Amino acid sequence: MKQYIKNLNDYPKGTPQKWQGESSRIAYDLEGMKHCLENFQSPCFVIDDQTKTGLSNDGYLGASSGKGTKPYQPIPCCFPFLPSDLGDPAFKTSYGLRYPYFGGSMANGISSAEMVIALGKAGCMASFGSGGLIPANIEKAIRQIQSALPTEPYAFNLIHSPFEPELEKKAVELYLKYNVNVIEASAYIDLTAAVVYYRIAGLSRGSNGIEVRNKIIAKISRKEVAEKFMSPPSDKILNQLISEGLISQEQATLAQNIPVADDITVEADSGGHTDNRPLVSLLPSIISLRDQLQTKFQYLTPIRVGAAGGISTPESALAAFAMGAAYIMTGSINQGCLEAGTSDRVKKLLTQVDIADVTMAPASDMFEMGVKLQTLKKGTLFPMRGTKLYEIYQKYQSIDEIPPTEKLKLEKQLFQKSLDEVWQETVSFFSQRDPTQINKAAQNPKKKMALIFRWYLGLSSFWAKSGVSGREMDYQIWCGPAMGAFNEWVKGSYLEQAENRSAADVALQILRGAAYLTRVNLLKAQSIWVSPELSRYDLKK
Repeated sequence: MKQYIKNLNDYPKGTPQKWQGESSRIAYDLEGMKHCLENFQSPCFVIDDQTKTGLSNDGYLGASSGKGTKPYQPIPCCFPFLPSDLGDPAFKTSYGLRYPYFGGSMANGISSAEMVIALGKAGCMASFGSGGLIPANIEKAIRQIQSALPTEPYAFNLIHSPFEPELEKKAVELYLKYNVNVIEASAYIDLTAAVVYYRIAGLSRGSNGIEVRNKIIAKISRKEVAEKFMSPPSDKILNQLISEGLISQEQATLAQNIPVADDITVEADSGGHTDNRPLVSLLPSIISLRDQLQTKFQYLTPIRVGAAGGISTPESALAAFAMGAAYIMTGSINQGCLEAGTSDRVKKLLTQVDIADVTMAPASDMFEMGVKLQTLKKGTLFPMRGTKLYEIYQKYQSIDEIPPTEKLKLEKQLFQKSLDEVWQETVSFFSQRDPTQINKAAQNPKKKMALIFRWYLGLSSFWAKSGVSGREMDYQIWCGPAMGAFNEWVKGSYLEQAENRSAADVALQILRGAAYLTRVNLLKAQSIWVSPELSRYDLKK
């Protein structure tokens, strides 16, 4: 019989504690032992009868009496450990969650209302992808989600919009109007009055101290930005909000005793906006910074730190928890799920992604700053074409300076219409979204060129989301290497096909796998050798 587990301990004679139970309840085969480890709510004993080693969820440890059932060698065990035991209990309690799992926002409603609702009902939480949407569409999503989740958790994204500050401000106004009490702040390079206003507007003094109604989960990838969210807001922003009549003096005073964010999500090598930093280096660094600031400010409720970027398997989830993450956040893998607000073409393409099938390309929302985001390069020419537009933007000061041959190539290959037509559509778009952009372009030819180029960058994600035929080579699909790791993990299982991937099921499979591996590691820590076959968590419906 093949051995899947082996005791490497050498116990001294006379050890009083031994396993006692029925030998028929001991599993020696691979399937039976996996079942024991997957029985999360029960202890798992390692039983050694000196000829073979097995596992059992039954029996007990006790002194040998010499009567009744046969006593076996004293062997370690792993205690009950459920998927809900992962992460920081304070995080789960704070948001009313069963699991420490957060579905990160993906702009343009890719993190759809349906996805937020599905994860919320499953005991997790997700953030609606409001970035890039006009206020009317955000308002519609708020009503839909609040109706479906009257008591369950949910969040909405607030994305930093340095070139469209009015959109950020209007989003905050909607969140306050509808009592959206949790937001995920993302893509910030500095604090804005809008995000601070959201936080402070929910402050009041209660019988037990400061009452914080509005919670912020800030997604960051840089220490300097993390420090701003982990500190109280600056006097400059507080004074500005007071002068504008948005907050009271008492709220400003209370704000000096709390951080801007309740939780910090450390974003490593993710899809979309990312600095491509490794989680194993970044997460410990931010946790250390959190500890320093906690010592400095002595917050009554310490800031929690979660992990995102590259998390798509039980192994990567467990690694994040082992490094101290209070919770995990996923993104890329959710885009391939049924509830994602994107086209079936994109979902099918995502099932074919490998780890190396991603690259960096210019970001539409921060194009002028040279900011890039991580996108899929397999099956699309968007990264190359977007990069070409930024090179032209850097080289010339206006559309008129672009050589005729280059301009013709752009019109034929990228825009598929004249630049004059593109400009007219751009004017129409920003007239509804943010009219100040058109006014700025009228006074600045380079700004006009940027808006024209952003027409392509913005629509390329819309074409992908809508599955527009004839524009497949221009699809902009935000994606990180986690998608490739996920595809490798689910190969040969029911989750290999896009039509079987639901956000809640994917979340629970990852968490179950992480709990399974936790129990395996508990045995390994007690000098129990576990075979690779038994160490692997098998996907089951």
